[in-house]
Amino acid sequence: MHSIFHLAFNVTNLQQACDFYTNVLGCKQGRRAETWVDYNFFGHQLSLHIGAPFVAKSTGLVDGIKVPMPHFGAVLALPDWLILADQLRSKELNFVIEPCQRFAGQAGEQHTMFFLDPFGNPIELKGFSDLNKVFD
Repeated sequence: MHSIFHLAFNVTNLQQACDFYTNVLGCKQGRRAETWVDYNFFGHQLSLHIGAPFVAKSTGLVDGIKVPMPHFGAVLALPDWLILADQLRSKELNFVIEPCQRFAGQAGEQHTMFFLDPFGNPIELKGFSDLNKVFD
């Protein structure tokens, strides 16, 4: 079965959200209303609504590093992830966790980066050299 994931969450300013998701992350805007906007977030539907954002704290522990919880993101093919990591670095994005590799040589080997949108919503983008190994 193939499906598209949908996630809806809050932001406090739609124009600021659109600037970030369009101009920083390169996501394509979809439908928009007065109180919400949809985005194609790496092939998945992201709906941003006016309201109070997630309350997030670095309470998750992965590979010995505390990560923001809750968080959302996408899993990309490694070549696409590497290009995006370079683009985000060039835009001087403030990373919570700089682009790096974890679990090197192990099951689940991946590249990852964490950052916050302008409203403090944590985002993780992962890169896998073999997308068939994401769940291994």
